Amino acid sequence: LTVHEFRLFTSCCRLLARRPPHGVGPGDLALRYAGNQAAVFVAFFFVSVVETVAFALVIPWPVVDAVFLVIDVWGCYFIIALQISCVVRPHVVTADGSLRVRYGVLVDIKVPAELIVRARVERRFGGGGLAKVRDDGSLDLSVGGQTTVTVELAEPVRFVRPMGKEAEARALHFYADDPEAAVAALTRRAQHLDDTSRSSEAS
Repeated sequence: LTVHEFRLFTSCCRLLARRPPHGVGPGDLALRYAGNQAAVFVAFFFVSVVETVAFALVIPWPVVDAVFLVIDVWGCYFIIALQISCVVRPHVVTADGSLRVRYGVLVDIKVPAELIVRARVERRFGGGGLAKVRDDGSLDLSVGGQTTVTVELAEPVRFVRPMGKEAEARALHFYADDPEAAVAALTRRAQHLDDTSRSSEAS
């Protein structure tokens, strides 16, 4: 939790300082995903603000009122900071063909290029939540209850869930605002690696 809080704070600082997206280097492709949940986060923030004002008006005990005020203000900050972290920490297809799938500061999955078998645009609704591993070994990393990209892997990849528990998945279903660009980048790099491998074997 402490690490998450620190990363949320640094994400806000990165946005205020107008620094480039986190973990995106020269030749890398940043894949944004936060746009699909922006309206939901605005609604949550509005409800949190109303709740904060309501509690301040109805709670008659100063100490209890102060405790709830701190909690509610932190809740408002958390909503804003989590959305900001999703903006400044996009998915990334690196120049060497690797894939980095993220959800703000809560999930960060690194997939080496050699493990990526194929990628396709696949719109799936009713996602199982944040970093949910299904019975078939695939991972749902949905945004707004949907995913748009499916990546099949040659072997399972391990990752850390938001609360620190380790898990593994052999296929990834995640959301990207531009799934066609994501699949095109992954396919292009996979084909390049395959052609390079064949050339090496031939020589």
